[in-house]
Amino acid sequence: MLNIDGAMGEGGGSIIRLALAFSLLEQKPIRIFNIRKNRPNPGLRAQHLAGVIALKNLSGSRVEGATVGSTELIFYPNDKWQRETTVKIATAGSIGLLIQQLQIAVAQANIEEIKVHVNGGATFGKWAPTIAYLQNVTFKLLQKMAYTIEIDVKKHGFYPKGGALATITLKPPKKLKPLKLETIPTTHEFFIESLASYHLKRKNVAERQLTAAKKLLNEAYPNSKIESSTYYVDALNPGSGIAIWTKSKSQSADTSVILGHDSIGERGISAEKVGEKAAKGLLADLTAHVTCDIFAADQLIPFFALAGNSNFIVREVTSHTRTNIELVKIFLEKEFKITELATNRFKISI
Repeated sequence: MLNIDGAMGEGGGSIIRLALAFSLLEQKPIRIFNIRKNRPNPGLRAQHLAGVIALKNLSGSRVEGATVGSTELIFYPNDKWQRETTVKIATAGSIGLLIQQLQIAVAQANIEEIKVHVNGGATFGKWAPTIAYLQNVTFKLLQKMAYTIEIDVKKHGFYPKGGALATITLKPPKKLKPLKLETIPTTHEFFIESLASYHLKRKNVAERQLTAAKKLLNEAYPNSKIESSTYYVDALNPGSGIAIWTKSKSQSADTSVILGHDSIGERGISAEKVGEKAAKGLLADLTAHVTCDIFAADQLIPFFALAGNSNFIVREVTSHTRTNIELVKIFLEKEFKITELATNRFKISI
């Protein structure tokens, strides 16, 4: 049994999500201790527990210590995969973070398709990837590696009430394809999706987020094409978000670069600031001349480890990325190479 210190790396919920996913991936029993030790409320929270139960039910695994507040968890993985399961998230826990866990756990499952129905949670949550970002960046990159993931959102959810309804469909590949993101993009086509709940329609929040983001992109790349859309949706409480992504023009669709950034609305922060934040984040990656944004980087690490012979260039090796690399070393006994190319540019390869 592998013993995982829950306080390693960034020491948050990602340790739980990733360790359990790797446990299923490699069918190795694990014990996680010191769960969220240094956080204000140590131990498992409701949103983490939802992910634990989802993996347990989906795979027929056995778990000990799966209670709110628990600082130790023992997980005995199984591979009796179910084709369908339902996950209930009573809080505004992120559906995006649940997807990150699921997509690793089932990456080598011997099953054609798995459907996970999610009842509750948030599609736009703080410190988590938005659904719009995942659909247009992460899922597109994984598709280049022969892994198809889709999500059908029936109802959006925002902090603090959540209440989303969605179905996640995962189609594990027979074999992951390596992905080399080496060519720095020089021409770009931008895409923007700005969304808000109907509570905020009178204040034109979705349009204001979009206008602010487009202004910065036009100033930086005046000759680039920008495709954009705004949406208003039903939700339990007011909320908004924006996702921006760019596709570089390349001769090879398999290796063309996709970069993205997102931002969510918060009380006391104007819609304009929300739009600007997303645009500035994307522009920071573009001006650094990278081939992968800082959010996709940590998500790709497990799949690069499985596929081998893959690489990308980033402007920052985040704590999440380093934690994922460390877990790859523990579970898969594989080493990534981090090469500093220049100031704010790092090549990560395996």
